[in-house]
Amino acid sequence: MTDTQHIRISPSILAADFLHLGRDLEAIHDADYVHIDVMDGHFVPNLTYGTTIVEAASRATDVPLDVHMMVTNPDETALWYAEAGADLITVHIEAVRDLPALASELRGRGVGVGVVLNPATPVQAVADSIDDVDVVLVMSVNPGFGGQGFIESTYGKVRELRRLIDEAGSPAIIEVDGGVGPANAEALARAGADMLVAGSAIFRAEDPAAMIAELRARAAVGLAARGE
Repeated sequence: MTDTQHIRISPSILAADFLHLGRDLEAIHDADYVHIDVMDGHFVPNLTYGTTIVEAASRATDVPLDVHMMVTNPDETALWYAEAGADLITVHIEAVRDLPALASELRGRGVGVGVVLNPATPVQAVADSIDDVDVVLVMSVNPGFGGQGFIESTYGKVRELRRLIDEAGSPAIIEVDGGVGPANAEALARAGADMLVAGSAIFRAEDPAAMIAELRARAAVGLAARGE
């Protein structure tokens, strides 16, 4: 999944209008992924949606589906979402029991796999998992609700993770989720992020497609300056 020339944008449908989901998915047809937050009301204090939304989204768009599982039992349920049409599934290091086994099962079905770090979880928690995953997702807000403020210490965490991945020679990319918008896209890309999840910034914009383009443009500046 490595692409050093392009920062991916993954709009989170948590901020979409579910009465007009097809319309909102069409508005982001130029995105790299569609981010789908699955919350079970146990791992996080919120309840969102299940496989039926993933199935509906897979019928409504050709954009790959990036399913973020904020659940207590990803080992048992991730395959449900693979069967529903997910192209990438990320699970929390705080919840998954056997990441190598789950990654093997998902990849066997042609689905990418990622591991997620909560804000309070140190980067070293995934040090032994880098070779098992395609993506490491850094939460830049406490998971559970959209529209939260960005946690500023995320930049340092992304830089640390970038060093870890590069030193390991891993092709895994870094995804950042929470409070992402035009104000921090450049800095996140410069710190080492490869994919940015944005919900409110995109779906509450007057022109979601234009906002995706703006985020890409700002992130491209940061990518070009990476390592300076």
